[in-house]
Amino acid sequence: MFKKIVIANRGEIAVRIIRACKELGVKTVAVYSEADEDGLHVQMADDAVCIGQPPALESYLRPDKILQAARKTGAQAIHPGYGFLSENADFAAGCANSQVVFIGPSPEAIRKMGDKAVARATMASAGVPLPPGTHEPVAARSAALRVAKDIGYPLLIKPSAGGGGKGMRIVHSSKELTSALDMCRSEAKAAFGSSDVYLEKVIQNARHIEMQVLADNHGNVIHLGERECSIQRRYQKMVEESPSTALNDRLREEIGATAIAAARAVNYSGVGTVEFLLDKAGKFYFIEMNTRIQVEHPVTEWVTGVDLVKAQVRVAAGEWLGLKQEDIRINGHAIECRINAEDPEQDFAPSPETIHALKLPAGPGVRVDTHVYEGYTVPHYYDSLLAKLIVHDHSREEAVARMRRALAEFSVDGIKTTAPFLNRILKEKDFRTGHYDTGFVDNMKHSELLKKVQAMMRSVSEALYNPHNVQD
Repeated sequence: MFKKIVIANRGEIAVRIIRACKELGVKTVAVYSEADEDGLHVQMADDAVCIGQPPALESYLRPDKILQAARKTGAQAIHPGYGFLSENADFAAGCANSQVVFIGPSPEAIRKMGDKAVARATMASAGVPLPPGTHEPVAARSAALRVAKDIGYPLLIKPSAGGGGKGMRIVHSSKELTSALDMCRSEAKAAFGSSDVYLEKVIQNARHIEMQVLADNHGNVIHLGERECSIQRRYQKMVEESPSTALNDRLREEIGATAIAAARAVNYSGVGTVEFLLDKAGKFYFIEMNTRIQVEHPVTEWVTGVDLVKAQVRVAAGEWLGLKQEDIRINGHAIECRINAEDPEQDFAPSPETIHALKLPAGPGVRVDTHVYEGYTVPHYYDSLLAKLIVHDHSREEAVARMRRALAEFSVDGIKTTAPFLNRILKEKDFRTGHYDTGFVDNMKHSELLKKVQAMMRSVSEALYNPHNVQD
């Protein structure tokens, strides 16, 4: 086991990793930007090194500074968390060249799965089902139009490098395609350094199902069940749960076996997530593989009892998995809500202010992963995630009730948060019955807007026809 690990991240995931390392008896080094000098991860770590100015490009996205921190403190490994450099193959290779262990898969696996076009080709060779689309980047409009004619509309333009909705567009016609192609290429270049995009058929009314995989360096690969991630806004997940109401035992086993095949196709090691779209007919299609710990990993931890962060560290240290597929059992139901410093009433505008008062939910079956505290000022330089609220109970119905109670207890003064909007999601009939897809949030917002317009029209009508308002 390692003696000391650098946590190359910030916020709640840095705190989560530090806690796991403490339980393993491993010392930790926090790296931080000048904006995070008072960060909770800095306070909790055994050592801390400032790596630059607040913008991520000058701190958390500087491999040289992070490797320098490892050398300075004598750390044997680096845990990248999620985001930032977690899926950067060059950083992983740089760690190896510096005789520092990268807690994650090999640079080769990251490269194959990081370039979405290469990932599609690799998965096709492994027999993993894919949505109709291109295996190679498409640059010329003429080529894009030919592909679109073959696979049909609507289709999705997606960046080969990166994700999170940037550089992505749904198009419904050839006219839209020609205008959107250049725009997507430009956005992809600005966001990820590569203008390569590919085309993919839109699977309408789909469910977003992801399968957690865990592999060691000795050829052992298992899956730990699925997470349902269909509650999204602009391709950003808001609510995740496990197990999914859309899967039966046969389909779960089939998707799990496919996820294992995907991991084996790139000689995967560590914790990873294989993501799929599931259509109404029960057919599933590979989207991508995230070669890192996921934001929503606590959902899986709670239903399986497996500590995924500890597993990452142990595998990276060369230990055997110690688990077989038959050891994995799904117990009860877990739900996670991502609470962000955003104002839902102002189109989710960021709210980077100071927290004056904070009350976190507690009680049986409630977990809060967070890095914030009273007096903490939310920096405007980074992702707006404040906390992850996770609940567990015997059944889905009980878990939903527990989450609604916990969200009502979440209280923060000084900033706006998405907690009230999340509670509205859980009240919706389609969510409560488990009959929803990736269009749920957009449909809910349209329904709420329609209700507001109807209420306004009723008010106007009542005012116009109220006899007391009639003048001589």
